[in-house]
Amino acid sequence: MMRRRTTLLTTCTALALALGATACGGGPVSAGGGDQALSGQTVTVAGVWSGTEQRNFQKVLDAFTEKTGAKTQFVSTGDNVSTVVGSKIEGGNAPDVVMVPQVGVLQQFAEQGWLKPLSAKTEQAVDAGFAPVWKKYGSVDGTLYGLYFKAAHKSTVWYSPDALAQAGVKPPKTYDEMLAAGRTVSDSGLAAFSVAGQDGWTLTDWFENVYLSQAGPEKYDALAAHELKWTDASVVDALTTLGKLFKDKQLIAGGQKGALNTDFPGSVEKVFGPKPEAGMVYEGDFVAGVAKDQFGRAIGEDADFFPFPAVGGGKAPVVSGGDAAVVLKDGRNQKAAMALLEYLATPEAAAVWAEAGGFLSPNRKLDLASYGDDVTRATAESLVAAGDSVRFDMSDQAPAAFGGTKGTGEWKILQDFLRDPSDPKATAAELEAAAAKAYRG
Repeated sequence: MMRRRTTLLTTCTALALALGATACGGGPVSAGGGDQALSGQTVTVAGVWSGTEQRNFQKVLDAFTEKTGAKTQFVSTGDNVSTVVGSKIEGGNAPDVVMVPQVGVLQQFAEQGWLKPLSAKTEQAVDAGFAPVWKKYGSVDGTLYGLYFKAAHKSTVWYSPDALAQAGVKPPKTYDEMLAAGRTVSDSGLAAFSVAGQDGWTLTDWFENVYLSQAGPEKYDALAAHELKWTDASVVDALTTLGKLFKDKQLIAGGQKGALNTDFPGSVEKVFGPKPEAGMVYEGDFVAGVAKDQFGRAIGEDADFFPFPAVGGGKAPVVSGGDAAVVLKDGRNQKAAMALLEYLATPEAAAVWAEAGGFLSPNRKLDLASYGDDVTRATAESLVAAGDSVRFDMSDQAPAAFGGTKGTGEWKILQDFLRDPSDPKATAAELEAAAAKAYRG
C-alpha cells in the first residue's frame, strides 16, 4: 500500500519551494470572471486526498468551474493510486486528471503510455513560475507530464517551546548538537524525540535528511536513481549516524519498542497532545496541521520548528515532496483536462487553497501574503535558502516495491534497523538486495 506522506494534514506553511526566487507582489488573485468556454463538460479528477484536504481542493475545483463553466468530479483513490488508476483504465473508466503523490508513480504512468504531454501554455507557466527542479521531477525523457500543484517541506523538526525552555536548550544547528540538546531535554524529565517507527515512511525521511546533508546532493541523486549501490560507504555512514539516535534509549520516547508501536499521528500526540511524553518530533510541515487541528496548539506559540540540522560538516538538508497533476490519455475530456492543468499552474489557483490553509505551493508567483503566520514565512525562508540543493523525497522516486510499500522494502528494513541498529553494513546490504530487485522489476 502506498502512503500519503506528503499529503497528511499539511499545515498552512510556506509556498516558496521556489528555490531562491522571490514571490511577486500584490495580493492573492480572485479566481472568478471566466469566459465559460467549457460549459457542459465534466472533468474527473482522482487523487489520494480525503477529509479536509479533499474539501479544500474542491474549493480550487469550484473556482475552476466558476472561471470556465466546466464541472468537476473528485474521486478519492486511497493510498494505492497506481493500482486504482490502472484498474479504472482497464475498465474503460479512466479519470481525466490524476494527482500523483510520487515521482516514481508519475514515471511509471509515463512509461506505461498512460499520460499526455502537458500543453505549451502549462509548460510556459511552469518555466515562468516554478524553479527548474519542479519541471525536472514532472518530466520523463525530457517531456513534461506532471504539474506540481501541492508540495511539502520535509526537513522540519517540530518541538514544544515549553519543553526546550524548561530544559534550557535552544534549537540546534548541527545533528550532534541536536542529540546533545535531546539528552538535556531527557534529563529534564521528557524523552527527547517521539519517533513514528510504526510507519516505515517516517524512517525513510529520517534517513534521507541525514544522507542528503552528510553525503551531498550528487550522491543523493545517484542513490535515488540506483546508480549508486546501497552498499556504498556513504549509506553505511548515514545509517551509522542515524543509529546514534535509534540506539539511545534516553532519546526516544518508549525506547525502540515504543517507537515501533507509534504511528505518525501518535508521534505528534506524544509531543503536542494532552499528556506530552517527548519534547521533539521530526517530520514534514504537515506536523503543524495535526498539532493545530487535533490538539489545538497555536503554531508559533505552542508548537514551532527548527530546520533539520546539518550533519557531519555538510549543509542543512531540504527534502521536499509533492503532488503532481497529470492528464490521462484515456480520459474522456481532454480539452477540459488540459484547461484544468493550465488553471492549476496559475497563482490564482494556488491562492484558493492557500487561503483555506493546509497547503504549500511551489509556484513562486503566489503572493507570500496568502500565508498568514510567522511559521509559514520561516518555512519559506528555509526552503528559499536551500537553493539548488533541495531534493525530492528519495523513496518517492523509487519503485513502489522498494520505497512505498508497507511491510516490505525500505520501510521494513529501516524498521528492523530501528529495532536493532547494531550492524549498519548488514542493513545496507539488505537495502541493496531489495532495491536491486525492485529496480529490475
